[in-house]
Amino acid sequence: MLRRALKSLSTQVASRVDQVFYSTTLAPPRKPHERPADPEGAHRERMELLDALEREYGDPGYLAEPGLFFPEPGATEGRGTKVRSLDLGLDVVDLRWRSRFEVLGKAVAERYRQHEENNVALARVFARTQERRPAVVLIHGYLGGEFAVEERVLPVEWLLDRGLDVALLVLPFHGERRRRTLSKPVFPSSDPRFTIEGFRQAVMDARWLIRWFLQRGAPSVGVLGMSLGGYTAALLATVEPRLSFAAPLVPLASLADFARDAGRLVGTPEQQALQYERLERAFRVVSPLGRPPALAGDRMVVLAGEADQITPVAHARRLAEHLGASLELFPGGHLLQLGRGRALEPLARVLDRHARVPGDPAGGPELR
Repeated sequence: MLRRALKSLSTQVASRVDQVFYSTTLAPPRKPHERPADPEGAHRERMELLDALEREYGDPGYLAEPGLFFPEPGATEGRGTKVRSLDLGLDVVDLRWRSRFEVLGKAVAERYRQHEENNVALARVFARTQERRPAVVLIHGYLGGEFAVEERVLPVEWLLDRGLDVALLVLPFHGERRRRTLSKPVFPSSDPRFTIEGFRQAVMDARWLIRWFLQRGAPSVGVLGMSLGGYTAALLATVEPRLSFAAPLVPLASLADFARDAGRLVGTPEQQALQYERLERAFRVVSPLGRPPALAGDRMVVLAGEADQITPVAHARRLAEHLGASLELFPGGHLLQLGRGRALEPLARVLDRHARVPGDPAGGPELR
């Protein structure tokens, strides 16, 4: 009984932390009972923008052939700066490379390119210098990307202990890639076009890092992402055939669901339903729900917190069903992930099956 009471209290605390974070950081800036001055005009503007999105990104070939929409990353030429050494021959290196991303949408191209800081992609790599091991790319959530924080938030040590090399990838417009470090990232954006381009770049940068590991001699590479990074990891699992495993953690699954649940749709209930349907359709080209998975379901596991108030379990359930992956729940929330360690055990089984034992060192880029 005491254990049950403590679990219930912990769940309540985790849920409350999420609620406070959401209301102070993620909720739309709206005064109580405030409504748009012209709801009909606001609805009309939304629909006009969604029409423009369909004209720009609605080519059916983008869904049928991911390579038409998600650019290949180019040559794996990067520059590494050693941060420190760890026990057992592990080096920690900050790896930087030019993100040779080309904006597809003409309407946002100039504004997107103004962010020079975003043109340099970076990752913190934890790897053995004399051995080529399976590797995993970790992708942080919204507002993240600071290595000192992500080393503790994401399961870096847990993965290293299981014999994997690890890379912490910084998403576009996060961490050092944003113009002002104290400002909110401009991706994802209230402008869906900017958000779509951000995901195109995130996928390209992640694919660069996957290719870098493979060319360096890693026998396999997987991906684990949290929240916004979980969405990105799931998206990668539908477009990147070189992945060996994928694990979205407390993931976002649908941008349209998030907009609806956050009260960001306007107008009458009928108008809001129409906006939701059109948003879901517009984001389909960068949605992990928009394409069949490129990986078998037994290579993936989706991890979700029962008390999550930011991306509730419904998001994880949609992803797991679409990907054919198992869904593993832990009692904590989005930020306080209480009980996450036990939920990682199914991922350990995925790693045992699909993160291959390293072979002989191979050629490719060195960690230096």
